[in-house]
Amino acid sequence: MDVDTRVLRYFATVAEEGSLTRAAQQLYVSQPALTKQIRQLESALGVPLFTRSRGGMALTEPGRALAARVPALLAGWEAALRETRSAGRRADRILRVGFLASAANEATQPIIAEFARRRSDWRAEMRQAAWSNPTAGLADSDVDVALVRLPFPGQEKLRVVELFSEPRCVALPETHPLAGRETIDFRELWDEPFVAAPPETGPWREYWLAADERDGHPVRIGAVTEQPDDWLTAIANGYGVALAPESAARFYTRPGVVHRPVTGVAPSRVAVAWAPADDADPVVRDFVRCCRQVCAGT
Repeated sequence: MDVDTRVLRYFATVAEEGSLTRAAQQLYVSQPALTKQIRQLESALGVPLFTRSRGGMALTEPGRALAARVPALLAGWEAALRETRSAGRRADRILRVGFLASAANEATQPIIAEFARRRSDWRAEMRQAAWSNPTAGLADSDVDVALVRLPFPGQEKLRVVELFSEPRCVALPETHPLAGRETIDFRELWDEPFVAAPPETGPWREYWLAADERDGHPVRIGAVTEQPDDWLTAIANGYGVALAPESAARFYTRPGVVHRPVTGVAPSRVAVAWAPADDADPVVRDFVRCCRQVCAGT
């Protein structure tokens, strides 16, 4: 029988976490979708892999047997995939750079220019990821390196170098009662509906809702979006407000939306990230050096 490696990764994560909720957050998928995949795997194998209870997911004897084999199987496949893609990258002289929204903002173009200077025979190919993929493709080995926003789920499994930080602002409909203010205190927004990232992004979503800076005040969700255009549309249509990097006021403008400085929330941090397996890759290392050099004075 054939089994998708993605399903095996789902199984391994649930086995490691002992919880569908935590596993779903790690995998950036919804809990119902994860539950369906696990049940389909059990059906295909003809054995129960987990015992389900209010306390979580406990491996059965067949589950433990599979869990003992899957990590090595996945590691072997990921190594083969990485080596194959790396060979293709070297042949084409293309470095795949994942990014979210505006990436490193004004620093992005100088970073790419510096990389072109260092590696004149290479090209940096920028690949934008949805907010439902906060690693910008690194988790699935779709890119070689990524410009990301901290914190994001799964970053402890990657190499991450912080480059700079910038204040957060709030994006509001231009008709909002607070839109005319020069500065807004975050407490004044606690009761507002917010435009949020998908629930499966976990810590990423919580950070952009400033969940830890509400003194326990519950969050109201007015809309859920995955891309900047949909995000702006939801705000312009009055479905909610949203926190954003200060640079969003320059990169993401739309009639009907205004950006205002907000106090009482921590700044947004920009970083470059890559897989530990690429620590010795000279091209990846050069790109990271370019990021550090360009952003040193940011």
